[in-house]
Amino acid sequence: MNRDEAIGRLAARRTPWDMIVIGGGATGLGIALDAATRGYDTLLLERDDFAQATSSRSTKLLHGGVRYLRQGNIKLVMGALRERTRVLANAPHLSSEQPFIIPAYKRGESLYYGFGLGLYERLAGRASLGRSRRLSATEIRRELPTLRASGLRGGVLYHDGQFDDARLAVCLAQSAWDHGATLVNYCAVVGLLRTGGPGTPVSGVVARDRETGAEHEMPARVVVNATGVFCDSIRRMAEPGAAAWVAPSQGAHIVLDRRFLPGRHALMVPKTDDGRVLFIIPWQDRLLVGTTDVPVDDATAEPRARPAEIDFLLEHAGRYLQDVPQRKDVLSVYAGLRPLVRAGSGRNTAALARDHLLREESGLVSITGGKWTTYREMAEQAVDLAARVAQLPDRPGRTADLPLHGATSDPAPTPLRAYGSDAGAVQALAQTRPEWAALLHPRLPYIGAEVEWAARYEMARSVQDVLARRTRALLLDARASIEAVPNVAALLAGALGRDAAWQAREVAAFTAFAQGYLACGSGFAR
Repeated sequence: MNRDEAIGRLAARRTPWDMIVIGGGATGLGIALDAATRGYDTLLLERDDFAQATSSRSTKLLHGGVRYLRQGNIKLVMGALRERTRVLANAPHLSSEQPFIIPAYKRGESLYYGFGLGLYERLAGRASLGRSRRLSATEIRRELPTLRASGLRGGVLYHDGQFDDARLAVCLAQSAWDHGATLVNYCAVVGLLRTGGPGTPVSGVVARDRETGAEHEMPARVVVNATGVFCDSIRRMAEPGAAAWVAPSQGAHIVLDRRFLPGRHALMVPKTDDGRVLFIIPWQDRLLVGTTDVPVDDATAEPRARPAEIDFLLEHAGRYLQDVPQRKDVLSVYAGLRPLVRAGSGRNTAALARDHLLREESGLVSITGGKWTTYREMAEQAVDLAARVAQLPDRPGRTADLPLHGATSDPAPTPLRAYGSDAGAVQALAQTRPEWAALLHPRLPYIGAEVEWAARYEMARSVQDVLARRTRALLLDARASIEAVPNVAALLAGALGRDAAWQAREVAAFTAFAQGYLACGSGFAR
């Protein structure tokens, strides 16, 4: 991918696009890939960076949703379990099977959880990742030696999947580009075009390049709004009085050192004080704890975890771990907003289903809701509807069994595993200059060549793009990322041809931004 080339395509365009997709998160990128593989001439526009909002701030799970069984949403669970297997098959370099243990401390819990997980496995059918089974207290202590042992009666083992959300988003963007789509980040849609006056169908977009300020009018046979929690703002460009679809909910996560729960198995806490489930998961040689579910009134571009959310996660983790984590132990904290579909006027977002909503209004096709695991199926349905609205040639979707960019049956060992078949090229780049072979920071697993690669081939335009999404440095260790900023800014300036003043602005901007990822940083009680 190359942003200058993409901007050049926009400037040279003289005919309408078949499809313009607004939004570069999981769903929008999935739509761009699906449309491109069907042969539709596709443009995707993202206001910020790819996956900058919700799609890089998930719990990193590929799952059917054990707790949705309690809600009776069998259809959602079955669909997600089917799609889980497809992500694992199509992006093996970015996903893997993950075993989970649910501990039981009360009489009858092990039997109860065993029944529920047995149903979960049966719903998966051929998509099952392994048999669930009940474990004795002795077996659980062997697998989770740092689990609180007092009162432990046994538990249940089951299997789900995990992945790297931001890297999968970049992978989807690369895959769509490989199949002929044009994608541009930092290009905001500021208006919609219409074929006639008010009330006539949407026929394109007006977009502003946020790097140059240039505006482009781009007609299209159909426009798809896939902006997640910001879906309603785009809908109201077409229909100013449109009723809200989205009830945003904030989910926060904390990242800890692996010493709190060493080993391969993750821990699932079946019921928190607010009725949710909580996960403590090994991820990227760290431990990920999440998540909360707090309703918010308005969607913001940079949600911040609230002190009460951090305390909630620490307290619940401490109930199950021998070594109780403290705020000083948190390596990073992050929050994202879920685009939940509204159901009445209630405020209990934890009770809302994770189904998606797809409709056409005034020629604008909008989709919101859902979750990462089901992005591909959502995208396929959206393209089906968009193609009918635009009267495009009827062509079936091709993404169910489509290997994504970099897919390989033999991924490189970490830390270059996320590059898949590109890992050798990244390693070769590292050998050409000493600064590209060096670590960005002693506590981070990334090298200088990854900054160069991100700028050349992955449309990284800022230090935040590199440290938050092209690598996951900000999530792995926020303080180390801040310390690495001058080095990263210098490397990125060389790759993008920027001057010393740009470097200084980037150092200041990222340092201020990353303060929100420090559990004991600015804005949080020490």
